[in-house]
Amino acid sequence: MLQITSSTIQVCTTFCGCKECCERCVGSLPWASLIATILLYMGVALFCGCGHEALSGTVTILQNYFEVIRAPGETLDVFTIIDILKYIIYGLAAGFFVFGVLLLVEGFFTTGAIRDLYGEFKITACGRCLTAFLMFMAYLFFLVWLGVTAFTSLPVFMYFNIWSMCQNTTLVEGANLCLDLRQFGAVTISEERKVCTGSEKFFKMCESNELDLTFHLFVCALAGAGAAVIAMVHFLMALAANWGYLKDASRMQKYEDIKSKEEQELHDIHSTRSKERLNAYT
Repeated sequence: MLQITSSTIQVCTTFCGCKECCERCVGSLPWASLIATILLYMGVALFCGCGHEALSGTVTILQNYFEVIRAPGETLDVFTIIDILKYIIYGLAAGFFVFGVLLLVEGFFTTGAIRDLYGEFKITACGRCLTAFLMFMAYLFFLVWLGVTAFTSLPVFMYFNIWSMCQNTTLVEGANLCLDLRQFGAVTISEERKVCTGSEKFFKMCESNELDLTFHLFVCALAGAGAAVIAMVHFLMALAANWGYLKDASRMQKYEDIKSKEEQELHDIHSTRSKERLNAYT
């Protein structure tokens, strides 16, 4: 016969306890907010890292092949604009790191065991206002990332045209095609900074690693911006669900308070009547 010893019971109890603990931990995680946070961090990191290096590659291409020089003093030229864009990238990286943490913490406060532990917080006016504020900020940043995605697609389109010309040099060998920076607003109209297909600079630019690497870095930055847009959509869905839960929880609390109050009043009435009957008998 199968004998069940005390050690076997202890092992089974430990296993069941660990299993319940794991299930409770897994159930308490805000999976929607967690996935959205990971996607947001991946998108922002990809956009900021690749965008920064792509801008640095653009400076190298402008200086080496188009012979564009930095204007002296504080004149607003293409290099100054690129420096401003780099500082904007730094701000995006820092700001969205903090914003992602805030959204993840809000998700924890409305999920699972944390929700049971801090049950009073989730239905207070402060909790509802915080969720509404974060939902407004998520929608605002969703629009911002849409604009960033549209803006990032412009250099991708420009570099794609240049890259296509380089890939088809044999087809455009007889044509006289030129890349003029005045068409892109990189230099003033009075300056003539262009590279034509038959020139030596054009072939050097096509054979260099800067053009190919910068183009693909801008493509990766565009993909990162798109991932950030999807993450903002995930956050909006999670926050909308949390808002609905908070609203229902607030109504349920009011109902429980009214019900408890009525039960207490009925209990007091029965107690008073019982005392009156006892006094009448005595």
